[in-house]
Amino acid sequence: MTAIINAPDTQRKLEILSTDAQYDLACACATGDNEHRTRGTQGKWIYPVTLSNGGTSVLFKTLLSNVCSNDCKYCPLRADQDVRRCTLSEEETVNAFLNYFNRGKVFGLFLTSGVLGTPDATMERLTRIARILRYRQKFRGYIHLKIIPGASASAIEEAVSLSTAVSLNIETPGANHLAKLSSRKRFIEDIVEPIKLISRLTGRGNKYAHVKQTTQFVVGAAEETDSEIVKYMWGLYDRLNLKRIYFSAYQKGLEDSPGDGDRQFPLTPADVFMREHRLYQVDFLMRKYSFAESDFSFDQKGNLPLDIDPKEHWANLHPEYFPININTANKYELMRVPGLGEITVSRILEQRKYAKITGIDDIGKPIARLHKANQYLCF
Repeated sequence: MTAIINAPDTQRKLEILSTDAQYDLACACATGDNEHRTRGTQGKWIYPVTLSNGGTSVLFKTLLSNVCSNDCKYCPLRADQDVRRCTLSEEETVNAFLNYFNRGKVFGLFLTSGVLGTPDATMERLTRIARILRYRQKFRGYIHLKIIPGASASAIEEAVSLSTAVSLNIETPGANHLAKLSSRKRFIEDIVEPIKLISRLTGRGNKYAHVKQTTQFVVGAAEETDSEIVKYMWGLYDRLNLKRIYFSAYQKGLEDSPGDGDRQFPLTPADVFMREHRLYQVDFLMRKYSFAESDFSFDQKGNLPLDIDPKEHWANLHPEYFPININTANKYELMRVPGLGEITVSRILEQRKYAKITGIDDIGKPIARLHKANQYLCF
């Protein structure tokens, strides 16, 4: 049976729902080291709860409801689970957010929800809160609304019109993988087409061009390979202009999943998170360093190597590219050098305006990162 909370007060609901919102990472919601997730002793992530413990956070992040009609096998809130269920009213959500906002604890709102009945019924609740904040409370700050898979085009457009940012989690790289996790979500109709619609609404020169779109993959729940994820990442950035992609390592086994012998990733808990870390590195190289899908190499099973970062792996596979002349190379050529990041490259470009760089020590303190870069440079 489902556990029912008898007439919980608002604070108790917030404690439950802010905790249940912790696994959705498709927003930037931490300012200090103590607000990022950390590795626990059992090899699992420990997530900070940004609301119920009263700590300072960038965003007020909560579920409107943890009631959900979906059956996503990776989700601890799916319909068949015995969890504490509760729902915030629109007024409770608005008042709680404004209480934190007016005290300087948060600068904006990240609001998501389980599926209450239908996707559009849930979206109406979410957008009603945003409308109250925008029109009644005259709030002009940051609002990030979650788009519910399967929502109608009109519901999506209204959410976009009220938001600073929106996100619809893609979850898996393709319909075949999603089918392993949910019998109710349709990959193309409920996820891909809405993401495309948001991209059209927020495209350059359009009415809502100021609204940012993000998404999230659940990594390791559906036997997907890294090469499949990277292919979808490239499409999301290159063709659909997403602002940011997030990854959430799946931390529990599926009751109905294939046996370990069939898994693409028979990994230890530490390796699971290193896999997630490598995907974040690929994401950063795509967004900041002008790497394309074709720049990344995978093993025979289609996975990124865990023992070397993707940038250094690329460099080792392309000896013809090196050494790079530090005094003549352009910004993006220098960004390909292992050990050189944006700040160091900017320093190099500025420094060589005034004098020739004659050795690695001219760049900065002789730390390990620069010694690595020295192997790929000439002066």
